[in-house]
Amino acid sequence: MILNHLWGIYAHPKEEWHTIDARHESFRYSMAHILIVALIPAICAYYSAVHLGWSIGVGDPIKLTSQSALIMSVAMYCGLIIGVFALAWLAHWMAHTFGAEPTYTQTVELCSYTSTPLFMVGFAALYPELWFVVSVGLVGLAYSVYLLYVGVPILMHIPEERGFIYASSVVTGGLTLLAVLMATTVILWMSGFGPTYTH
Repeated sequence: MILNHLWGIYAHPKEEWHTIDARHESFRYSMAHILIVALIPAICAYYSAVHLGWSIGVGDPIKLTSQSALIMSVAMYCGLIIGVFALAWLAHWMAHTFGAEPTYTQTVELCSYTSTPLFMVGFAALYPELWFVVSVGLVGLAYSVYLLYVGVPILMHIPEERGFIYASSVVTGGLTLLAVLMATTVILWMSGFGPTYTH
């Protein structure tokens, strides 16, 4: 069943990683999980941008036209999915340095379930106050990193000491990908692909 690990990674993460490791579902299964969960931030951000308006602390809420918000939401959705698969490729490439021999599907599993709390932060966009979304985002990021550190020794079958260093390398790679994504967004905005606001 799609998303059947969702509750487990919150309620009992260590046991759930062992369950994931024992089953090793197909690449298609992990991909379906990512495709579904990545809809949460994209849909919530679209709804907030068009119907609620974002509050950055001063002035009236900022709203976007539906067409502009749709383009940005689709771009966000694609960016999140590409980011997970790119991180999985990076994790797969780095694994050999630490004595692990995972399949690409295993690293996709690792990255898809690790990124789930970060994607679930998308629900916070339904209360589009910048301070609130940032606060919830930091909590989601912290839990994602925690899941990564817990899951690496189990899923990659490496000792905890090396797993810690490996997980830290994956976190660094993830932050680098995030910086690249943000830089690309800024470049696109400066090139005339920025949002269109309602008046």
